[in-house]
Amino acid sequence: MKRILIATSALLAACSSLSNGVAEQPAAAKTEVISEGWYPSRYGADDRLGAMNNLSAEKTAEAAKLITTGKTYALGQVTGAKTPAYGPRKFSMTILQLSDGSGTPLGENKAVGNDDLVNTYIGIGSQIDGLGHMGIDHRYYNGVPVSEFVTTGGLTQYGTHTIPPVATRGILLDMTKTFGNPVAPGTAFNRAEIEAAAKAAGVTIGKGDIVLFHTGTMKATENDAELSPVEPGLGVEGAQYLADLGVVAIGADTWAIEVIPFEKEARPFDVHLTLLAKNGVYILENMVTDELAADGVTEFFFTLGAPRLEGAVQAIINPVAIR
Repeated sequence: MKRILIATSALLAACSSLSNGVAEQPAAAKTEVISEGWYPSRYGADDRLGAMNNLSAEKTAEAAKLITTGKTYALGQVTGAKTPAYGPRKFSMTILQLSDGSGTPLGENKAVGNDDLVNTYIGIGSQIDGLGHMGIDHRYYNGVPVSEFVTTGGLTQYGTHTIPPVATRGILLDMTKTFGNPVAPGTAFNRAEIEAAAKAAGVTIGKGDIVLFHTGTMKATENDAELSPVEPGLGVEGAQYLADLGVVAIGADTWAIEVIPFEKEARPFDVHLTLLAKNGVYILENMVTDELAADGVTEFFFTLGAPRLEGAVQAIINPVAIR
């Protein structure tokens, strides 16, 4: 729990810094970050899409051949006021009608209707983390300083509205077959575990794929009022391994996809930094994977059209798997 509190405090401090204006980057730390050599990106110094560059028409056409039954799976959970969320995120909805809703209907056909007003943090429920979500010492994917793209009115670069349509091969790695159901919190998936799971699933992970981990965590905690502070998930080595294979995004049926407690207490959310900042790989959190796992699905056609809210850091999503 101590590790989680440290990590949570660090992230909330970063969020608070951004919410109060554009954060400044200490000059001394700047040299240290550059020396680490995590930018420029393999996709070019001016790239802003990251691993989405690995999508292709050829990959989409090949993935479409995986559709043999036409069965569809909703990978997104319902987002509402009671959806457990990472604090201080909240969701509220108000239904509106003309005047008080009891006025004279419109026209001879007596038309009436409702509208809705939503006030919410976007990072609730099933979501995609864009490349502007987390960075290293105030630099984000491709080394772009926070001062160049973060405004209180939205991101001027890396907004999730720029994410292209995604239609590619999805892979499900059912980690419960190795570690039990649900997988115990604190269990890390690194290269050895990923390779073993892929072999058991009969799949080879490649460029342009979406990789989802099934851990049984969402199902096991569906009645919990709050998110668990610990979970199984990706380790740093596993994250880099998948990034090197050219995957577009990585997701899981957990709220952070990475193992918590973190592998190193002094390096909170290191998997997020490895994927988003260093490699431009997108993160899919709170994916609904139970039905896919129950049906024994290991590869499928994955499709996602991210909401085009201009300048958003994240997006509430409902990807669809088709087999």
